[in-house]
Amino acid sequence: MYILRFLRVNEEIRAKEIRLIGENGEQLGIVSREEGLRQAQMRNLDLVEVAPDANPPVCRIMDYGKYRYEQEKREKLARKKMHMHRLKEIRLTPHIEEHDYQVKLKNLQKFLEHGDKVKVTLIYRKRETTHPEIGEKVLERFINDALQWGEIEKPPKSEGRFIVAVISPRHK
Repeated sequence: MYILRFLRVNEEIRAKEIRLIGENGEQLGIVSREEGLRQAQMRNLDLVEVAPDANPPVCRIMDYGKYRYEQEKREKLARKKMHMHRLKEIRLTPHIEEHDYQVKLKNLQKFLEHGDKVKVTLIYRKRETTHPEIGEKVLERFINDALQWGEIEKPPKSEGRFIVAVISPRHK
C-alpha cells in the first residue's frame, strides 16, 4: 500500500516527455505524455509512472486496478507470514503439585514450539519466603525440563517475592 500512494496515473503525470514501456515490457521509446496517454487509451489500459526520478520519467502501460489489487494481495500475504514474538508467562509456586507442574510444562512446550518467549515466574506467598531453597529447586527443575525445547535468555533473578527467568525458543 505504501508504494501505491505515490504512483502517478494517466493525467496526474506531469512530465512533457516520457520513456514508454508497453504492456508486455517492450521499450516503445521516448514519446510525449499525450502520445503515451493516447496509446494507453487505445488499449483500454492506464499509463502509470513507475520511475519518476529517471530522466525522462519511465511510464508503463498497464491495468492499474489489477496492479493495485496484486500489490495489496502480496502485502497482505507478507503481513500474514510475519510472526510477532509474544511474551507468555507461566507462574509457579514452591509447593506445586506434580500434575499442575506437568500441565505448566506442557503449556511451556506449546508456547516455545509456537515461537513465543516464556517468562517463568516463581511466586512466594506468605511464609514461603522463609525457605527460598524449596522454590529455587522447583524453578531449577522446571528450567532443566524446559531446556529440551528452548534456551535460557535471562537466567533466574530474584525480585522481592518473585524469581523471574525468561526462556526463548531454540533457533532452528
